[in-house]
Amino acid sequence: MTLPPVVLAHGFAGSARTTWTDAGWLDLLADEGRRAVAVDLLGHGEAPKPHEPEAYGDLAGYLADLLPDEPVDGIGFSLGAATLLQTAIAEPGRFRRLVLAGIGDDLFAPPDASPVADLIEHGGELPESPFIRHLADLASSPGTDKAAFVACLRRPRTPLDEEQLARVQLPVLLVIGERDHVIPPDRLAAGLPDSRVQVLRGVDHSRTPSAMGFLDAALGFIAG
Repeated sequence: MTLPPVVLAHGFAGSARTTWTDAGWLDLLADEGRRAVAVDLLGHGEAPKPHEPEAYGDLAGYLADLLPDEPVDGIGFSLGAATLLQTAIAEPGRFRRLVLAGIGDDLFAPPDASPVADLIEHGGELPESPFIRHLADLASSPGTDKAAFVACLRRPRTPLDEEQLARVQLPVLLVIGERDHVIPPDRLAAGLPDSRVQVLRGVDHSRTPSAMGFLDAALGFIAG
């Protein structure tokens, strides 16, 4: 049986190259005989970078337009995982299996990102949160379009609910670092009709894409 292409969706402030290509995911998938399609989400990598938050209100629709015509296996991290999930809610027939890493129950009540966006845009004393400091560092890194970065942070977000999750009638693997700030994924896992959870010991959010446990779990799951 010929297995479908694998679509890879990166996290916030990442790109197809930095998250997947540079980390060797495409080479390893090729070794497994899989065709990989690593996409750049709107505002990232080589994709257009609008400066209006409203432009990022339908990232799932943007991603759907990048998918191959046939059903695919999807692997996503953080923003990419949440976007893959929203795409599967809208069009579940586009996917065979999903591996979603770095997302948790905060998707049911997304936090207000405006204070962080204001700090990044206008400056000020950063809180002690390692994740917020990490975002500030990313926003200031060479080559980053800060206006697009802030606009994506301020994008309109729709909370998840169980009725939406029930539409995802396909196998889903949730991968979460033991030290990830988005834990737990309990409600998310319970709401998906066919899901399982893989915990990465000692791994935080930013280290998840390069964790061998994520790679091994993802490759094994989409081989099924």
